[in-house]
Amino acid sequence: MTQPTTGPGAPSDEQQAESASRPGDDFPSAELWWRGIAKLATVAAAGTGAGLIFARPALGALLAILAYGLLQLRQLIRLRAWLHAPKRYFLPDIGGLWGEVFDLLIDLQRKNRKRKKKLSLMLAEFQASTAALPDGAVVLGERGEISWFNTAARQLLGLRAPQDLGIRVPNLIRHPSFTEFFEKGDFEHETEAPSPLNRNRLLSLRIIPYGNEQKLLIVRDISERRQLEAARRDFVANASHELRTPLTVLRGYLDLMDMDTHGSGPLASWRSPVQEMRNQALRMEALVNDMLKLARLEGERAHMREEVLQVPMLVARAVEEARAVSKGQHRFEQQVAADLLLLGGETELYSVIINLLTNAVRYTPSGGVIRVSWERRHGNACFAVADTGIGIAAEDIPRLTERFYRVDVGRSRASGGTGLGLSIVKHALECFDATLEIESELGVGSTFICVFPPHRIAEPSGDALPAALSDGGKP
Repeated sequence: MTQPTTGPGAPSDEQQAESASRPGDDFPSAELWWRGIAKLATVAAAGTGAGLIFARPALGALLAILAYGLLQLRQLIRLRAWLHAPKRYFLPDIGGLWGEVFDLLIDLQRKNRKRKKKLSLMLAEFQASTAALPDGAVVLGERGEISWFNTAARQLLGLRAPQDLGIRVPNLIRHPSFTEFFEKGDFEHETEAPSPLNRNRLLSLRIIPYGNEQKLLIVRDISERRQLEAARRDFVANASHELRTPLTVLRGYLDLMDMDTHGSGPLASWRSPVQEMRNQALRMEALVNDMLKLARLEGERAHMREEVLQVPMLVARAVEEARAVSKGQHRFEQQVAADLLLLGGETELYSVIINLLTNAVRYTPSGGVIRVSWERRHGNACFAVADTGIGIAAEDIPRLTERFYRVDVGRSRASGGTGLGLSIVKHALECFDATLEIESELGVGSTFICVFPPHRIAEPSGDALPAALSDGGKP
């Protein structure tokens, strides 16, 4: 039996496969053609020699060629039978071109078996590793049909094999939030839904597209995390609420004492300490109010009132309040679209507007400019507050919405800031499905942009607000 070419200089399996599939190569080679022709000529010559014995050389050559053709047909039939059922039939150990073909096919079969075994081992390792994951993993096809799932997915979603294989996952996780999330096809973020087995268990569901229109569904139990967050919110809300009463009493007594510190009152020598205590009580009261507001926004995010908001009127009211805080030290400019309204809760939106404006007042030096705009941009509604203040370093911007995070602690406390303003803005915007964008440069100023999605824009139902709201430069 002729063996295929091997040795250090022989091409690898991948190179052989690439060479075999490369277009433009001469196949079969000239050498094989000449070998075939030489074999046929030898058979014809042998038949001619045998025919000379009977004085029929042509007939002898014809019969020899016919016998040679039948032999080739027999080998072809053997090859066809082996390709159809390689475990039932075997290829003979012969020489010549057919022997080389059979050897190459057997060698290719051996390599395919090795490759298949290697892939099977890799698949087994993958399944073993994913089965050990605490998170559920579900492999989905092009239409969302289930191809495979691990043990955690069975426990979290109640999947069964083989009954649920091939069924579309929205038919098994029947919850409006997941159905909308899946049909929308935007898998950049995750969604949450209760477990089909236990409605008290909350699941985080994330879909990762990969491969040829396939998807991987990752399921995580976040019930404990949500319970801890709820416990934290309740603790903050209850503690803050309990602090309000003693703070109110302290403030009342300090206000009375402050009256007696003026002039030649009995507490004139205590004027400075009493004023400092009063200021700290006011600061504590503001902190408690902000903590309560933040706890309410976190706890009632899904229960926000849906009403048409006259945003230009809210902006005008907030600007007048900011002017009072500024005490004439800043110039305010407004550019407000009078016919651009919003759908949502008034309390939440006003928290966004007033917090951004008061922040601009606190961090803008006297004589600075604060610009307020409310307009459409690329189909969205955008509220922006720009100032000419001290600016923010680039490394601080990602942390600005964290609770109690301050870029300049001393300045923030001196100006009466609690460190919760931008956290309140962030959580209030989440109620509107909106996002906060921050642009800033040290020594130049900052711009805070609230981007509200198109589905939050409401059409005016009454008379439009006067265009005078866009005063452009009312000092």
